[in-house]
Amino acid sequence: MDFDGDVEENTRRMQVRFVTRLRPPYKAPTTSIAIPANITRMGLSAVVNNLLKAGNSDWTPEPFDFLIDGELIRMSLEEFLLAKGISAEKVLEIEYIKAMAPRKEEEPSLHDDWVSAVDGSNPGLILTGCYDGLGRVWKAVGMCTHILEGHTDAITSVAIINSKVVGGVTDLPVATASKDRTLRLWKFDIGDAVNQPTKIRTCKILRGHNASVQSVVAQPSGDMVCSSSWDCTIKLWRINDYDVEDDQVAIKKRKTGKADNELQTEGEAVTTLVGHTQCVSAVVWSQHETVYSVSWDHTIRSWNPETGKDTLNMFCGKVLNCIDVGGESSSLIAAGGADPILRVWDPRKPGSSAPIYQFSSHTSWISACKWHNTSWFHLLSSSYDGKVMLWDLRTAWPLAVIDSHKDKVLCSDWWKGDSVISGGADSKLCVSTGVSV
Repeated sequence: MDFDGDVEENTRRMQVRFVTRLRPPYKAPTTSIAIPANITRMGLSAVVNNLLKAGNSDWTPEPFDFLIDGELIRMSLEEFLLAKGISAEKVLEIEYIKAMAPRKEEEPSLHDDWVSAVDGSNPGLILTGCYDGLGRVWKAVGMCTHILEGHTDAITSVAIINSKVVGGVTDLPVATASKDRTLRLWKFDIGDAVNQPTKIRTCKILRGHNASVQSVVAQPSGDMVCSSSWDCTIKLWRINDYDVEDDQVAIKKRKTGKADNELQTEGEAVTTLVGHTQCVSAVVWSQHETVYSVSWDHTIRSWNPETGKDTLNMFCGKVLNCIDVGGESSSLIAAGGADPILRVWDPRKPGSSAPIYQFSSHTSWISACKWHNTSWFHLLSSSYDGKVMLWDLRTAWPLAVIDSHKDKVLCSDWWKGDSVISGGADSKLCVSTGVSV
């Protein structure tokens, strides 16, 4: 078969065969065809859509990405083969996958101030933190069901801890961190059907940091949370005791000042991890039960929560704002900070602090990064340049650029596996859906 497309008659051609791991109706015939050597990704996508439509008259065209030898094509086919030293004399096998670009931009959910924190780990809701000191729970786009009221300064970080079903009622514990130097624990019934947002009071206040708390994450088991602060420390807090109805293990009780005199409890950290010399801007608790941290002191550290000792101290030469651990075997470290470059390290390679990947399409500081929880290849980043970018380790160019915000993007996350959520200085929570991973 010969495919002309919109190219000149004298353009050199090469023989290719399209293959895919996608299921029908996405499978095109695997017979070899001749295509122009200077064809780009958009042209390749048009070819595959024509092949699919030839076998299915009801086919609706959609975008695809393409790989040769496991690497994504982001230039003309001829340029790609030349750059990789691949011969065009034989029939090339090109794999196609669904393009990762979002299919739809939802209407933004408005807040009263900067949206500084977001957690999309629960597919049934989105948790946000705001500079107005309130946490908000969104059951759907534009539908706020719960307001977490209690902090006296901006919320900097939020974390959904886990879900427990007790007597048919699903109680969801969450944690928030704030510039008011405290963390707060909350619990509410996610099954509540409400016509207007319900105000939720704090279950427990965690005090101990001497400066703004910058980050909070939950242990995978849900028994503890970890926090980091401008006071250069990381603290571990045991939280399972606040599920006890009478809170017998609480350190002390105090009145909330509310009309019904409801009691709150306070907790102390069980461990303090010391080693960083400047603000510890972010922490993550990996599936391997290791705590990772990044700091303005230009280092990435990993910690053993049992011993309190650091097991990795890697100097990176840059102020770092965000970190996540994922990728192959959940072992790759992604981090960003005070330059436009998102970097990825493999700590399993001893003796080297050089990143194994660098992505440099942003134009300002990186504010957040997050691995996809079911893919070794995909991660996202957000930046003060107002953009969220979706990345694949198999190419240095972003798969998609989401430009929903009109100001700095301060936080971002995946949601439901196929959506991207982000918050920014434009006071908006934005949701982009239909991302194929």
